[in-house]
Amino acid sequence: MDFTSPAFWLAVGQIVLIDILLGGDNAVVIALAVRKLDPAKRRQGIVWGTVGAIGLRILLIVFALSLLSVPYLKLVGAVLLFWIGIKLLLPEEEDAHGNIASSDRLWVAVRTVIIADLVMSIDNVIAIAGAAQAAGGEHEIPLVVFGLLVSVPIIIWGSQLIIRLMDRFPIIITLGGMLLGWIAGGMMVTDPAVTEHVAPWQPHIKWIAEAAGAVLVLLVGSIAARRMRSRAAARNPAPPAGH
Repeated sequence: MDFTSPAFWLAVGQIVLIDILLGGDNAVVIALAVRKLDPAKRRQGIVWGTVGAIGLRILLIVFALSLLSVPYLKLVGAVLLFWIGIKLLLPEEEDAHGNIASSDRLWVAVRTVIIADLVMSIDNVIAIAGAAQAAGGEHEIPLVVFGLLVSVPIIIWGSQLIIRLMDRFPIIITLGGMLLGWIAGGMMVTDPAVTEHVAPWQPHIKWIAEAAGAVLVLLVGSIAARRMRSRAAARNPAPPAGH
């Protein structure tokens, strides 16, 4: 790995941003899973749960990276990324973590963290694999590991700060959704089934596809979010003034 390369740090930045935006719920899951543990064991539950979840995620990403070389699978991954990016721009559902069980036993709590993270991390895996393959070259796996390790302390110890920043500056979430669209657009035109047809226009077609993907997520996500808010307002009209 060339730690002095701007491309390397750009890819690390993308992976960290993706993991924070899509994995910000991890801190909430950990807190809910370990809340019944004794204070002395709570830190152990957080550490071991996080280590197990990140290790499992790295294995999933390694598997995803190998699959992305199969024709048409990048196209499928790109469609999923578009959906994930659009979903990121939609209003959040309330009580999204109501089904996370807690336990007063350390390893049960650790298992809960790992299983919940596995279920919630499919979007992370697809997005991070796409970012690493687009920018990592022959250093995809070390890049993924380094990016995830950098994001772990940020998620665990800085989650509350991140949430406050996102609430105060919603543009962060919007840019994150557009980043996923950017990656999805690049994935589509670098699929083995597509590259032979667009080879004469490379690399310009990749830049165009990436920009178009970012704009598509922004437009569709904004329109869908506006419609969801309108429906919510229609279901729960504001009370008349003076009541």
